[in-house]
Amino acid sequence: MGDGEGKKHPSARRTEGISRRQFAVRAALASAAAAYLPTNVLAVDQKNLDPPQQPPSGTPKLSPEAQAEADARYQAILTRHGSKLSDAQKGDIRRLTGELQKALETLRKAELENGDAPALYLKPLVEREKNPVVLQAVPSKKK
Repeated sequence: MGDGEGKKHPSARRTEGISRRQFAVRAALASAAAAYLPTNVLAVDQKNLDPPQQPPSGTPKLSPEAQAEADARYQAILTRHGSKLSDAQKGDIRRLTGELQKALETLRKAELENGDAPALYLKPLVEREKNPVVLQAVPSKKK
């Protein structure tokens, strides 16, 4: 190993895979090509999506914009996980997205300025001792 067989020089080129430059060029070409694709190529297949339904009873009344946002969130969840969910789980998700949207509307109504301090901050319940106790090892007795 004295001749440097096992060591690789930092400037040595890798022969497998692609270089960072090749990756960047390919990524730029792919993004440029995507800009010229017709819009219907990237459109979501509406047949696979559930039609918008009336929210289940017991959910809060939402404005049309909020209902559209809740429906969009529900459709996004179904698009990603719909094949793994049962009908009961889908109903729960629809109900929960409506409840979440109501909470989001309440949060969005709060007016905040950039300089407002947080309402809560971390305050430990237990104060630490300034000098930690050092445990000494107890010698064991040999029999």
